[in-house]
Amino acid sequence: MLARITPLALLLVLFVPTDILAQARNPVRADHGMVVSTHFLASEVGRDVLARGGNAIDATVATALALAVVHPSAGNIGGGGFIVYHGADGEVTSFNFREKAPAAATRDMYLDAEGGIRDNANHDGPLSVGVPGTVAGLALAHERLGSLPWAELVAPAIELAEQGFPVPWDWDWFMEAMAAQAGDPWYAETARVFLNDGVPYEAGEIIRQPDLARTLRRIQTDGHDGFYAGETARLLAAYMEKTGGIITEADLAAYEAVEQPPVRGSFHGYDVISMAPPSSGGIALIQMLNMLEPYPLQSMGHNSAQYTHLLTESMRRAFADRAYFVGDPAFNPNMPVSSLISKDYADGLRVSIDDSRATPSDSSTFNSALLGYESPETTHFSVVDGDGNAVSLTYTLEYSYGSRMTVEGAGFILNNEMGDFNPIPGVTTTTGLIGTDPNLVAPGKRMLSSMTPTIIAKDGKPVLMIGSPGGRTIINTVLQVTLNVLVHDMNIAKAINAPRFHHQWLPDRLRLEGDGFSKDTVELLRGYGHQVDVRGTQGRAMGIFWDPYLEMWTGAADPRSPSGSAEAY
Repeated sequence: MLARITPLALLLVLFVPTDILAQARNPVRADHGMVVSTHFLASEVGRDVLARGGNAIDATVATALALAVVHPSAGNIGGGGFIVYHGADGEVTSFNFREKAPAAATRDMYLDAEGGIRDNANHDGPLSVGVPGTVAGLALAHERLGSLPWAELVAPAIELAEQGFPVPWDWDWFMEAMAAQAGDPWYAETARVFLNDGVPYEAGEIIRQPDLARTLRRIQTDGHDGFYAGETARLLAAYMEKTGGIITEADLAAYEAVEQPPVRGSFHGYDVISMAPPSSGGIALIQMLNMLEPYPLQSMGHNSAQYTHLLTESMRRAFADRAYFVGDPAFNPNMPVSSLISKDYADGLRVSIDDSRATPSDSSTFNSALLGYESPETTHFSVVDGDGNAVSLTYTLEYSYGSRMTVEGAGFILNNEMGDFNPIPGVTTTTGLIGTDPNLVAPGKRMLSSMTPTIIAKDGKPVLMIGSPGGRTIINTVLQVTLNVLVHDMNIAKAINAPRFHHQWLPDRLRLEGDGFSKDTVELLRGYGHQVDVRGTQGRAMGIFWDPYLEMWTGAADPRSPSGSAEAY
């Protein structure tokens, strides 16, 4: 029999230990170090590593693997992402563990006889799965910068998988979907793993994941090779062959994470350090900050119509450049990255901004490089240790729960990141397809991403670690939280909690978080010529900030995340 927890006990489990509701109003303060993530159990795992003397990378490894257990919609070992690191000694680097296309992938692999996309195959089913990168990225970061033994860092995730944890209330839709699709060969294993004898768990019931625990034990023993060789690789490749996928053991053996320089910019005396391609986030963030730097943003008022208009115009231009220029640098060696993030280039873009009128997004600009869908389901966490070493990590499965396909006998869900490639070469439509060259499918290529793990530094020391899920909205969420702190002098909790908005060039829509903007502001924005939509929440930012007045680290989890928390020691 599974242990059961009453609704009242569940509320105590979810909220009282970390006072999550209070974190929406006031930052958590740290005497030493801190971890902020979207699930309090993972934040506690990372905090405990720091308290035992581990450094920021050690806590990153432990937190990421714990999220793979307790937050399977985005926390993962079956996906990929990015780490940005800033050491207290001034060392700055990043780790790219974005997924890759399998060797058998082709640029036309999703096309039907008429040249359209066949059965949404780039998003659904086994052909949507890219070669996972998370374990390789964590192993590489630990090899370079970790201090505690690898096995010790994997142990908490194993314990969570073996002993179990209470099912959160927000898993309900996923479990109901799996119950309805339990007879589908693609989703049968997911239904077996995440349902209680074919029935959705009730919130508060304890879920255990023994297959995932065994996979984690292989990773604990053999590190990188515990995933990319041996039993786990065999199980993954066999599952792909059984379901019609194309990832092989050779693809897994060939996968490598990459340490690479981040992109760097500046804003009002702060250093901006963010992820370089194949992430587009760092380039776009720096471009927008460069465009906005000369404006008197503070005196305009936070989220005033004028302020929102100018940020929107900077978003419009950065996203147009994103569509045309950015992809995997291994396949696009001539990307003009240094030009795109230069102050001079921003000066030229700023000239085209009308202070009182929206610029129409012209679909003919840049060869009609329209922007398609990118899932909002990703997760981010931020870490700082007692010495001041800092990490900003964002990783994802793409859709919520990725492909929703679980490797038989291995217990983890696979990504559907191949959908982030441009599916129809040379074809763009007003429905959002994009067909430009930099992000077409090719064997071994990493797909374009909007993930924007970012560290802001001052005088060679990190002062702000920030990132968010949210698909393409990630970039604009990171921009706005950064401005809230650096320009509007908000504490980190208020900066994260503040209402947000999004524009991505195409479609030409300005989307505002519901209830976050007055009717007067909305009407003024429409008067500027913006096509305004009011929508639900945007992102789940997780941030840490060095408060110069308190002279200590402060952190906050986004109240949009129902189980997120900042854990300090």
